[in-house]
Amino acid sequence: MRLFYYLSTCQTCNRIIRELDLDDSIQKIDIKINPINKHQLNYLYKIEGYYENLINKRAQLFKTLGLSNKVLEENDYKKLLLKHYTFLKRPLLVYDNYLFIGNSSKVTIEMKKFLSE
Repeated sequence: MRLFYYLSTCQTCNRIIRELDLDDSIQKIDIKINPINKHQLNYLYKIEGYYENLINKRAQLFKTLGLSNKVLEENDYKKLLLKHYTFLKRPLLVYDNYLFIGNSSKVTIEMKKFLSE
């Protein structure tokens, strides 16, 4: 499975898409139009091992709901990810059994290096 989860209205995601020059073997999924489903989330969890690592804790909704100050369990993170697209950390590149999460320069460099090999 080769997928790139992103938000089309996010300038950072669009910049990273341009930088990576993704080929046609990688399906691009705009999470606002096609929110992540249970099957996809379970697949990501199998690779990553933690729902918490998939959570965008900088999301406005995360802060608005006061979740920054609460102790959440893995099942809580799973529910949030399925509840609203904004909770998924992005962009997220799935390439077979490899997973790259987020938009830090370190992760972007790792994605570029991996895709160029």
